[in-house]
Formats: sequence, structure tokens, C-alpha cells
Amino acid sequence: MDDTVAARMDLSPFETDNSVSCRLTSEIPDVCRTEDCCLGIDEAGRGPVLGPMVYGICFCPVSKKQELKESKVADSKTLTEAERENLFQKLDEAKGYVGWALQILSPNTISTSMLQRTKYNLNALSHDTAIGLIQYALDSGVQLKEVFVDTVGPAEKYEEKLSKLFPGIDVTVRPKADSLFPVVSAASICAKVARDRIVKGWAFTEDLGEVDTDYGSGYPNDPKTKAWLLKYLDPVFGYPQLVRFSWSTAQTLMDSKGVTVHWEDDDEDGEKSAQRQNNKSMLAYFSASAGGNEPKPTHQTHRFFTERRLRSLDTL
Repeated sequence: MDDTVAARMDLSPFETDNSVSCRLTSEIPDVCRTEDCCLGIDEAGRGPVLGPMVYGICFCPVSKKQELKESKVADSKTLTEAERENLFQKLDEAKGYVGWALQILSPNTISTSMLQRTKYNLNALSHDTAIGLIQYALDSGVQLKEVFVDTVGPAEKYEEKLSKLFPGIDVTVRPKADSLFPVVSAASICAKVARDRIVKGWAFTEDLGEVDTDYGSGYPNDPKTKAWLLKYLDPVFGYPQLVRFSWSTAQTLMDSKGVTVHWEDDDEDGEKSAQRQNNKSMLAYFSASAGGNEPKPTHQTHRFFTERRLRSLDTL
């Protein structure tokens, strides 16, 4: 990889703590604050079980669309890593009129979002990330007039949602938008270059010794990726944070190879468990209601409660 190109995208804010999400941005070209602009949105790494998902936006003046097209940007998935790096360098050299921003969603962020009590699925996470990046461009003074998005879910509904959120902007949402609109292709390249570099240079916080970094593609059906997942599965603690443990591939391996953990409260409610362990449950802090069979309290109830006709409860 060309050192000059690598220096143009500073990943250190994410590498400092790769367990959380992070936003990286280029300088905003002055022309983008004075001329009508178009913006493209795409992501890299939605499907893999390893590494982050990176959302990218790229924007430029509408008057520069043809120049962007002539730079031969294309869907990043159709390009080799070297081709993507070369095209990213071209985008960087066009920084007088091209800007970009990335939102890096760590594997930990993705997994905890999907497995939390109130489910936050990948589509919702993707939508909110894209909305946040559009808002960032607007807040930075970019004069957005056109937005092109590679769809997540039904294109018509997503387009309607974005149009309502950003009135006055012409929003176009299409499947395979990265192969239809050069500004989306440019966003795709920025996102993919960032993800490739992050995965390649991943800093493991876990004490794994000398780590084999031959992960394969990171996709669940890749034999190399499956072999790596088996090799680095800890039977008690699961996987290092490079792995999206919410993915069914990882969960299946943990279920079959990991140690079974029994949680006592799974089989009984909190009060029974508390009684068995000779502890008080939350309900123990409420005395019996008036009219119950419990003896009356020996102390006098404060007039604050009697004046307001407040009584003790024994159930929630």
C-alpha cells in the first residue's frame, strides 16, 4: 500500500478504542459550502462476521459530477484492493471539490445493539447511521440538493423516510446505487478502503499471543473464516471483539463448543431466589396494605402520609 495514501485517512481515533463507534471526516471543500452539491451513501462490511461495518458519504458540487464520473469510480465490490486504493488516492487528490465522512460501527456496537433487550436490528442501525451522516454534512455547511443512497430494505419506503426528514433535498434510493451513481461509488470506495485497513491492522485487546491474521474474507461461509472462528473461540469467554457475536455463525459455534452457563434466575422469579438465598427481594421493602393480616406498625405514621391518604403496599 502506498504510504502517502495510507496517511490520508487517519484511523487512529478508532484504533485507540476499537470497541466503540467512531466518525472520521475529510476537510470540507470551500466550494461545497457555496455551490449546490450531490451526496452519495454506501456501506462496506454489512455481511461479514468479522470486523466493523463502515458507512461512508462522499459529496461534491453538482457541477463536478462529470469530473467525478471521469475518474472511473465504480462499485468497490467489483474492484481489487489495489484499484480501490488508487481510486481513493484520486478522490483525495480532488479534495478541492470532493469531501467524505465515515461512520465506523464496531463489531461490539453491532452485536450489543442487536442483542439488547429492546432489539435494534441492522436495518434500523443502518438507517440511523445514514441519517446521521447526511445531518453531519448539512451541519458542516454543505449545500446539499441531491442525495443518492444504496437501499437498505424496501427502496420506496426508505426514500420516503429520508425525503420527510430532509425536505428540500431531492432523495433517490435505489438497489445497487453504487453501480448507478458515481457519487455513491465514491462513498463505497471510501468505506471499503477504511474497512480493509481496519481489519488488516486490527489491534487485539485480548491476550491471544501471536494471532493468526489469515481471516479469509470474514464472511460466514468462507472456510478460512470458519477455521479462524473455531481456533479463537474461548469456551468460557467466547470471542475477541473482532467478532460480531450476534451473528448466527458465531452463536452456533459458541452453543456447540462453549461451556454451558446456568443462570439461577432463569428458572425462578426474583422473590423466590431471594428467599432461597436468605436475602430480601424488592417486595420485602413494602409492608402489608391496610386491611391485610400483617400486624400494625408500632410507630406512628407521619402526617404527610395520613393527610394525603397514602397507604403502604405489599405488591407492585
